[in-house]
Amino acid sequence: SQRNVEISYREHKPENIKEATTKGLYIQLYVNGRYSSQTTSDLRREALKDFIKNAITATKLLAEDPFRTLPDPKYYEGRSKMDLELVDPDYVNYTPEDRHNLVKSVENAALEYGGDKVISVTASVQDGSVGAFTMTSNGFEGYEESTFYVAVAEMTVQDEGDRRPNGYEYGVVVHRKDMPSPETIGKGCAERTKSLLGSLKVKTETLPIIIENRNVGRILGGFLQAMYGRSIQQKQSFLADMKGKKVASEIFTLIDDPFVKAGLGSRLFDGDGLAAKKMVMIDKGVLKEFYVDWYYGRKLGCEPTMGNPSNLIIPPGKRSVEEIMKDLRRGIFITGFIGGNSNPVSYTHLRAHETVLDLVCRLLLE
Repeated sequence: SQRNVEISYREHKPENIKEATTKGLYIQLYVNGRYSSQTTSDLRREALKDFIKNAITATKLLAEDPFRTLPDPKYYEGRSKMDLELVDPDYVNYTPEDRHNLVKSVENAALEYGGDKVISVTASVQDGSVGAFTMTSNGFEGYEESTFYVAVAEMTVQDEGDRRPNGYEYGVVVHRKDMPSPETIGKGCAERTKSLLGSLKVKTETLPIIIENRNVGRILGGFLQAMYGRSIQQKQSFLADMKGKKVASEIFTLIDDPFVKAGLGSRLFDGDGLAAKKMVMIDKGVLKEFYVDWYYGRKLGCEPTMGNPSNLIIPPGKRSVEEIMKDLRRGIFITGFIGGNSNPVSYTHLRAHETVLDLVCRLLLE
């Protein structure tokens, strides 16, 4: 089941108000060596009988896939029983008035700090709760429940000529008490947007760069594509033969930790039901693990790990961004990207990613 509420304001007026609650059944079927997944939102008893009957019939018509099976139950064992604190007990007390007051406060703060250059400000808040119970015919049972809150301010300002820089600031948390104040979000949005005023082109030259930490996902995401079991099995990964080898600078360590309390990616088990575990994916530049689910583990003939990332952590360093900037003297500080993509197949991108990851670490390892 899932509940989602969204409100946005523009020019001190509600621009968008949405609320949706959904319940559904997702079923994965393994029939005579064949596999399919089916969903329905009609949970009436008689309707479910027909749904399951038709799903089984449809699955029997598919081609066989000998690698599609339920995981070996031994991988269900060892699941942690810790409370990840993914549910805000105060969520049931969050009222429509609270939501409107928050979004209006964010908008007002952005306008106040934006000054006379502001063309428009849009503020929005979103929150929700998610609950899911999973059970398999070979013994797995698991329940997941979580809450989330989001607050965003987006601003457009007038620059010289027809230039209209746009910036934003946001907060995303599991517990409402951890949300940054409306003033912090609104002021941050205004400062980030106004910092774009008066931007000029630079001459073509080779410069060192620093990537702001909140944009690292755009770069790291391309690197992670090559770490999935599917990419390796489909020969779409430049890292396929690199396990145990150096793939980046020794200052780069990447940890996957599913046990961070109130973490946005925290979990006790993955989509296959495999017990979650903390893993060092890259240790001082050396590739240690891949993300391999049960299905691609069977195809590759290797042990499954986890199907996808949980909370990715790069251990912090000791220097501030300002100190790093002084060392670089002249360079580019990247606060956002427009377009772009990556090729997880070509080996030539390994060197490109290695260079970028070094630069990412210069910012993250403060």
